[in-house]
Amino acid sequence: MRLKEELVQRLAEKIYNDLSSASLITPRHDRGAVVAGMVSAIVQNMNQEQALERDAERILNENLAGMGRAALEIDRRTMLKMIKNKLAKERKIIL
Repeated sequence: MRLKEELVQRLAEKIYNDLSSASLITPRHDRGAVVAGMVSAIVQNMNQEQALERDAERILNENLAGMGRAALEIDRRTMLKMIKNKLAKERKIIL
């Protein structure tokens, strides 16, 4: 899922505010720098997840093409989820 830049910014600010008000963090930099770092981390994670999704789709399509008629009996959604989980584990990405 792709989020708009404005929504990612608001999400990072909300996380910062919640953690700060609960005294769960003690920032070493000003608020703007911390939120900018959070936005960067969220965007990077979303990009990794999109790449994972593309790779899983490609692998699934390659495998189904090689299976011929047997591919008709395979549940695409289940196979895609299995491939994504395997790739995520290999790449150390938390879904």
